Formats: sequence, C-alpha cells, structure tokens
Amino acid sequence: MSFFSKKVTRIQPSPTISITAKAKKLKQEGKKIIDFSAGEPDFDTPDNVKDAGIKAIKEGQTKYTPVNGTKELNEAIIKKFKRENNLVFNPEEITVGCGGKQVIYNALLATIEKGDEIIIPSPFWVSYPDITILVEGEPVVLDCSLENNFKINPQDLENKITNRTKWLILNSPSNPTGAMYTEQELQNLAKILLKHPHVWIMCDDLYEHIIFDDLEFKNILQVESSLKSRTFIVNGVSKAYAMTGWRLGYGAGPKELIKEISKIQSQSTTHTSSISQFAAIEALDNSDEFIKKNKTIFQERRDLFFSKIKEYQSLKAFLPQGSFYVYVGCDELMGKKKEDGTEIKNDLDLSDYLLDEGVAVVPGEAFGYSNFFRISFATSNENIIEGCKKIISACQKLK
Repeated sequence: MSFFSKKVTRIQPSPTISITAKAKKLKQEGKKIIDFSAGEPDFDTPDNVKDAGIKAIKEGQTKYTPVNGTKELNEAIIKKFKRENNLVFNPEEITVGCGGKQVIYNALLATIEKGDEIIIPSPFWVSYPDITILVEGEPVVLDCSLENNFKINPQDLENKITNRTKWLILNSPSNPTGAMYTEQELQNLAKILLKHPHVWIMCDDLYEHIIFDDLEFKNILQVESSLKSRTFIVNGVSKAYAMTGWRLGYGAGPKELIKEISKIQSQSTTHTSSISQFAAIEALDNSDEFIKKNKTIFQERRDLFFSKIKEYQSLKAFLPQGSFYVYVGCDELMGKKKEDGTEIKNDLDLSDYLLDEGVAVVPGEAFGYSNFFRISFATSNENIIEGCKKIISACQKLK
C-alpha cells in the first residue's frame, strides 16, 4: 500500500510557479533572463495600503479574527460589490481566505463528491484542474477555440453538461488569454445555465480591474440576477492592488455555501493574516487612482508588446481585452530544429529553448491549449523590448 494519497500523485506543482522559480535560479547563477512568466504586477503595493498594514501592527491588531474575516473587511467587500458591480450581499454571504486560490479550493471541497464534474473552459488557469482532482472531482475540459476568441460557445457548453455536472468555472478576464465576455455573451451563457438548475457558476473575477480599450467589465449576475442562488464570485486584492504576497482573497455567494466554507477553513488556516485584512480594507476603499494609473500603464505595455512581436510573422499573438497576459500562437515553429539538430516538437520544447536563450515564458500545455505560450507584460518597457528581441532572434535561428 502506497503511503501517499492517489489524488496527490495525480497532480503536479503549479507550472507557472515552477518556471518562475527556475528563471530566478538562473538569474542567481548570473544568467541574464527576461522573465515573462510571473503572474503578478511588478508595481509595489501602494503606500496608503502599506501604511494601513503598519498602523494595524502598531495598534496591536495581531490577534485571531473571525474565520470569514473581520467585520470591517466584510463591510468593505460588501461596499465594493455594491459600488462597482451593483450587487448586494450581506455578511453571511462573504468569505475571506489566504488568496483567491484558497477560496476556490474551499468552495470545491465543500461541494464536490467523488465523481462530480466541473466544466473548465480551456485555455484555463493552471490550478483549476488540479484543485478539482484534489477534491476528487472530475475536470471536464471545454475547448474554446481561437476562432471564437477563446470564449465559450453556448452550444458547446450545453453539450458538456451532464447530470453529474456541479460547477462551471467562468474566468473573465481570463488567465492566460485575457479574453473577456461581453454582456451579450454572458446573456447567451445564462440562457443555457437557466435550463440546468443543478449547475453552479464560479466566477473568477481576479482581473476585473485590469481591462483595456475602455471596455466595461460585467459579471454574469449583472446580466442575469436569477442565477444568484447558485453563483459564487471569487476575487481578491493580489492583482489589482499589487498585493500578491499579502495573501488575501475573498468570495461572495449563498450563505449555505459560505457556512460550509467557514467550517472547512476553521480546520485549516483559520483565517488569513489580520494585518493583511486591515491593509485590504484600505485597498478596497481608497485605491481608485492606483488602479486607474496602472490600467493605463498595462495597456501601454500591451500595445508595446504587440508592436514588437508582430515583426515576426510566424508568431500569432492574441490581443487581450484584460489581464496582463498575451497568449502567443507558435504552431508554425513546430517541427523546426535548433542549431544542434534537436527538433521543436511542442510548446514545452519551445519554452525550454526560449529559456536557454534568455526568456522565460509559460508553455500553452500548462493551460490545456497547446502550440501557444503565455507571456506576462507585468514588467518594464525595457524588458518588453529586450524580451521581444530575444524571442524573435531565438525563433529566427530555428531551421
């Protein structure tokens, strides 16, 4: 009998974290690496948020808090949903965890029985399938084609739904593609979901505030409020407020789900850092200018990346509507060979080759959609320019 759980042996460490760690190791060894793999803003946490954290420490806010977050943080989250999304929640419908990842894990652990199915649109954030496996669910991958701008075709969704389907995960704007659903597209999905009342919807809105071209973010509840009794919204402070290391995510959903999540979290982390909670209040209440300024910077970086990468026509980059990622098609490079005669057979090979050439990217296979790679433009203009030069130069050397 194996000592280790079978479900743990079925999963892998996060590919994005692994690649970022490998890139950092190469840098420490003295190699010049342009790191396009990291899924975090390169900005520092805003000063007012840092000050709120320091104030909390000095005032002795260092004790246990309620599992679902302090009263003050819950109120700030509720105000955020009303102010920004016109959605109304009460404290019994809010959960706070150690990052969005824990919030997702808790919700799935609270609801999944062995064999329950979770529909995961592809390309997907790397952790969705592995979390599903950990809670003994079955990931059902729904391919979203480039031709449909990496978004769900409603009929394809309906074809994937079975009597074992428990959740649909809806990530908009998306990691890794940056695709974002319009109001009409959400209405079309809602029509399908209304026909299948046993299917819950998990909305991963982590990139809600990083959107471009004056587009407007919409959550599915804003277009179909009758889905509220089976919708769980996941959000957090990591991406919008440059607080990845503070580890604070939050969720909003039906109180019966929140009650079970609270039970699970009380037996694991209990709650996230009290200091992070007080800093998050300041972020949610008083950081509009920070978000506005950084959204402009991210759009400038996106446009810079496209202006540089289009110089090499064998790479086909998908224009993101949000997030700080670009999904780059590399199908035309498959079958080509490196200078030593080694063949590039897939996007894993290409990503390893690019890392050898001084650029860290994440292979598309990690996101369930191959012959692509993901780059993060959450880095300086200088790095974007130099990184694009390195990518193009490396690809041009393939024969």
